[in-house]
Amino acid sequence: METQTENTVLSRAERKAQEKAKLIQKETQRKTVKLVARILKKSECERTEEECALLQGHQDTVQELDKRQIRRNMLKRKQEEMFDDADDLRTKVKQLAEAMRQAQHAVIYTGAGISTAASIPDYRGPNGVWTQLQKGRTVAASDLSDAEPTLTHMCIQMLHKVRIVQHVVSQNCDGLHLRSGLPRHALSELHGNMFIEVCLSCSPAREVIRMFDVTERTALHRHGTGRKCPHCGRELRDTIVHFGERGTLEQPLNWKGAAEAAQQADLILCLGSSLKVLKKYACLWCMKRPAAKRPKLYIVNLQWTPKDELATLKIHGKCDDVMRLLMEQLDIEIPTYNRTEDPIFSLATPLRPDEEHSHTRKMLVPPAALVDSAPNSSSKTEENVIKGGWFGRGYTKARKKRKAT
Repeated sequence: METQTENTVLSRAERKAQEKAKLIQKETQRKTVKLVARILKKSECERTEEECALLQGHQDTVQELDKRQIRRNMLKRKQEEMFDDADDLRTKVKQLAEAMRQAQHAVIYTGAGISTAASIPDYRGPNGVWTQLQKGRTVAASDLSDAEPTLTHMCIQMLHKVRIVQHVVSQNCDGLHLRSGLPRHALSELHGNMFIEVCLSCSPAREVIRMFDVTERTALHRHGTGRKCPHCGRELRDTIVHFGERGTLEQPLNWKGAAEAAQQADLILCLGSSLKVLKKYACLWCMKRPAAKRPKLYIVNLQWTPKDELATLKIHGKCDDVMRLLMEQLDIEIPTYNRTEDPIFSLATPLRPDEEHSHTRKMLVPPAALVDSAPNSSSKTEENVIKGGWFGRGYTKARKKRKAT
């Protein structure tokens, strides 16, 4: 019995010794990596004989550090913005225009890059919301109700009107496609719309469109807006699909319309999207088909995207610049956004008297009320902080969870 206890004690001591040895080994490796990295920063002529011998004796560490540097450089290159020169841009847009003329079923996929001209930040650009969060900078909540459809939004609406484009699939929640006059049946807002709240208790689910951002009280996995359905009295919820959530609402997400459009598409034009999220939606890319039978892919983005190698043509340019040239090539006039024709004012449901204090967001001003209002130039002085409404909420929570584990 004593011998058994003695063996158990010895095995425990051995385990502790092994754990200690592992810790010492890890610390030694860490110091070696740090030392080798410092030596590699020097030019070869500056290294001493001792340092050269150290590098020679730790070739595995040298190779690993080289690989890390290659990965860092590659990531940096992918984040850089590139611009085609004026002649190249015009030539590429001419090719795109010809392809769109010949297409039988063209579909457009849009990302945050088409709304930057409306002073709405993108996600992964140099000043994007997620880029700022990764750098540890503040992203303040803000009201995006002052934004209006950009030139790109209006071009897309017109291309649908003249039947060159059949469907638009958007990752944006800013509601600017709807406000440009694009019909609901031709639009899939995969990540929701900040002006729409829904009642899931009604069958079918009932939409309520508002003239303000309904996401003030909502966040990741918390979608109640605090207002009640005017028909059944149950709580309304927003339609936003945050990072880490799966969107299941029929509208405004319209996944059915997006999938059907992708299946029929012979041309897909991606505008202002990094495609890092869209690439995960298999139903949008027809990858099970042979390469020759897939829709031709055209990408307009300043940065690298994971679909670049599959693209028929990649255009490095700002969306508004490219769309202006495209409409010129197609000989189609670009409509100007007209607030009196903005559909949101006719679609919106007014708040009941008891709901008037249910939010603090700025209301969209109806056209009739604009006549007497004068622009206030002093209102443009704001803090020099990236602002972003619902942007980044899910991302921030996910980062906190990962740090905690």
